[in-house]
Amino acid sequence: MARPDSGDESNMSDTPPDRLSVDPDNPHYNEAALERGVGVRFNGNEKTNVEEYCVSEGWVRLAVGKTLDRRGKQLTIKYSGKVEPYYQDLPRAEEA
Repeated sequence: MARPDSGDESNMSDTPPDRLSVDPDNPHYNEAALERGVGVRFNGNEKTNVEEYCVSEGWVRLAVGKTLDRRGKQLTIKYSGKVEPYYQDLPRAEEA
């Protein structure tokens, strides 16, 4: 039986979540979405160092080199702009 807060699985098939984090300690961590592979375009540029994003609020957190904070997590900087997440296992519209 599905959990009531899990949402409809058919909705998740083509659209990545509004907010997602790669940190397992973060409440917005979604292992199922990460296993499919989520790519992020930020202000029209492909980003590979995104640690967390939020489409509705229009921001991404990008990793800064190999620097760690005092808790051992990678240091990030928050940038605002247009966020376009997509699943990497689906063909993109501009490639078709």
